[in-house]
Amino acid sequence: MKPNQSLNIGRGFVAKNRSLLAAMTNKQSHDDGALSPAEINWLVRRAKGGFAITTTAAANVTEHGRGWEGEMGVWGDHQLPGLTKMAEKLNLEETISLVQLFHGGMRAPRAINGVRPISASENTEPGMNGEYTRAMSTQEVKNMIQSFTDAAIRCEKAGFHGVELHGAHSYLICQFLGAKTNRRTDDYGGDIEGRSRFLLELIDSIRSATGDKFLIAVRISPIIEKAGIYLKDSLTLAKLLCQSDIDMLHISCWDVFEDVGDGNDESLTRRFRNVLPKDFPLVSTGAIWTTQDAQWLMNEGADIVGVARVGIAHPDWPMGLNDENFCPAKPPFTEDYLRSVELSDVFVEYMKRWKNFVVQ
Repeated sequence: MKPNQSLNIGRGFVAKNRSLLAAMTNKQSHDDGALSPAEINWLVRRAKGGFAITTTAAANVTEHGRGWEGEMGVWGDHQLPGLTKMAEKLNLEETISLVQLFHGGMRAPRAINGVRPISASENTEPGMNGEYTRAMSTQEVKNMIQSFTDAAIRCEKAGFHGVELHGAHSYLICQFLGAKTNRRTDDYGGDIEGRSRFLLELIDSIRSATGDKFLIAVRISPIIEKAGIYLKDSLTLAKLLCQSDIDMLHISCWDVFEDVGDGNDESLTRRFRNVLPKDFPLVSTGAIWTTQDAQWLMNEGADIVGVARVGIAHPDWPMGLNDENFCPAKPPFTEDYLRSVELSDVFVEYMKRWKNFVVQ
């Protein structure tokens, strides 16, 4: 298989190549979570560039689930006009459009939301000024499942092809999955089967409330030691997820080439491929830049190659996959160049926080 080849991912969808634009924070939405023209333009430009699957930035499912300013929201009907406009423009470009659904949990600070953060258990992390989260009651867990479901219904109504549930990077779903962040004693805690119940019930609820053609993907982090996310549990979780009614599993590796350090030479991608059904679509993301990188990742078992930073700088990156020697320029990039590829001033300023990405 080659990175420029198509892939049938089910429910009537065929990815025109093996590229996926991963969800990326860009802080371009309005204060009420409604999409701005700048956020729509930047994402549509990547779809025009040939990405087979285009994922929005993380979109919070409750008014008080925001993790940062300028965050996209899917918690209110007032956000539907912008969502509909984005979906229509993306779908015209023959990309598969996904909205990434999330809630910040312990990473939804009081300073932004005005309320005490919630999580699977009482947790804290740097930046919370010593405040601990409030552990969610069982009824609040059920309510949160409904909030995710309502958000998915809203995305389907807007015209998106599906959603990606953000179970990675220490946000709320991930907090339920982690042995350190989830110390519950009810049905939503305990071993990985119990800790994954929240996510699995989310999937069941969304699948029941949306149409047969609506895609559901899940993104997870293979390892986050501070949260108690360990590889053995993540591999078990992957098998559980493949038995649920999802369409893609997305592993967020940060660096797909990195050695796990446990004496096993197999890559993270290969380890997940080994426990999944042969024909189950696997997305892997982290530090891919060239066609050779993408080909290596596919040789390791990824069906779809997810990218982030290279997609920011090179919106036409998927077109380069036709050349086996394609090696696009690496950072730093000038502000003028980034504006030329549809990054707003707000997004450019945010990217200055990424070491050596923008010329200072």
